[in-house]
Amino acid sequence: MNLSRRKFFTMAGASAAGAVLLSPLQAFYAKRAIAAGPYGNLVPDPLGVLDLPPGFTYRRLSETGQTMNDAYKVPGGHDGMGAFSDSNGNTILIRNHELAPSSSNGLGAPNNKKYNTKARGGCTKLVVNPSGILLDHRGVLAGTIRNCAGGLTPWGSWLSCEETFETNNTKKHGYVFEVPSSATTFVTPVPLTAMGRFNHEAAAVDPNTGYIYMTEDRGDGLFYRFIPNQSNNLSAGGLLYGLKITGLPGVNTATGFPQNLPRAVEWVQINNPDPTSDTVRIEGYNNGAARFSGGEGIFYGSGYVYFTCKSGGSSGDGQIWRYSPTNNTVELYIEPNNSGVLDNPDNIVVFPNRDIFLCEDGDGTDYILGITPSGSLYKFAKNALNTSEFAGVCFSPDGQTMFVNIQSPGITFAIWGPW
Repeated sequence: MNLSRRKFFTMAGASAAGAVLLSPLQAFYAKRAIAAGPYGNLVPDPLGVLDLPPGFTYRRLSETGQTMNDAYKVPGGHDGMGAFSDSNGNTILIRNHELAPSSSNGLGAPNNKKYNTKARGGCTKLVVNPSGILLDHRGVLAGTIRNCAGGLTPWGSWLSCEETFETNNTKKHGYVFEVPSSATTFVTPVPLTAMGRFNHEAAAVDPNTGYIYMTEDRGDGLFYRFIPNQSNNLSAGGLLYGLKITGLPGVNTATGFPQNLPRAVEWVQINNPDPTSDTVRIEGYNNGAARFSGGEGIFYGSGYVYFTCKSGGSSGDGQIWRYSPTNNTVELYIEPNNSGVLDNPDNIVVFPNRDIFLCEDGDGTDYILGITPSGSLYKFAKNALNTSEFAGVCFSPDGQTMFVNIQSPGITFAIWGPW
């Protein structure tokens, strides 16, 4: 974030004293979040890095500045991440690096493997065994800008999203790039232009249809659906749409929505998904698409597409929404309007048949939060090292290990315990 959410709201006069008066429902959410959750209260880490519940432990896997197996240095800006299995029972992680062209700790790569030789972002690949030991890490996508989040595909690849609309070195940016989890060296970067050129944040694939849902990190961004011509060949193109809430054309969803009230939706086509000006979202809401306040993490699980809006709600502290592909409805799932409960939600993962976990990117101390199936929030982990955001939370395919990043100074962790 360039400007903290609460600073913005204070400057705008939305919170004269920084205090938020809770409604009875919001207070109920706050009281529920005070509970320890299913794993117990956090235990202070004697090393001052990660506070975790009793019985949980962590290992630092891959850190900015370390030399990787391909002889390049681990870049900074650790962000979104996806987990895959390999044939040997190991976990493959594809990790984004949210880096601008001016970044001093960018991803090194041969120039002929970079999308843009002036850009410093991209993806790295980690291979971790079931004991949480790092076996290998190396670069796999280079020459992109601000690779923020992304999403897994059912065919075993990672969709890496650029959170930018920059043109640099004559190269247009703001695209999605696909990285096979099987890659053992740098892939040839191919921008998936039909998926839109905008401030991409994250993507989630509905395995039942192959449709891809995407968020946009703008205060007036859209919620998108991409219908590919070929579900496992995204370079073959497809059609891009924005979500419209039936009966509420062009609505701003930041405030004024009751929770847990599903609303029917329609989808409006984006006719110019690859513009020269930043107009994709404008075209959408001119045709009635709803505006979402700072779209961030997104994940398909338990029959829903869950997504976060970092600055939604009357307090600007964030919202969690969910879309039902089966019913074609969207609903505001959680909105506490209390930074002590939910503070700038970012990357999100649905732990199958159990809880949702999300990363905070707030103004002070950040947590990994858990959400029970009944909607109760609790703190699962605390960044005791600094005030940098958590990012990239995901689970090994066997569900036994959580992986997560602290974005700065750039550390990837493995966490395991009594799940």
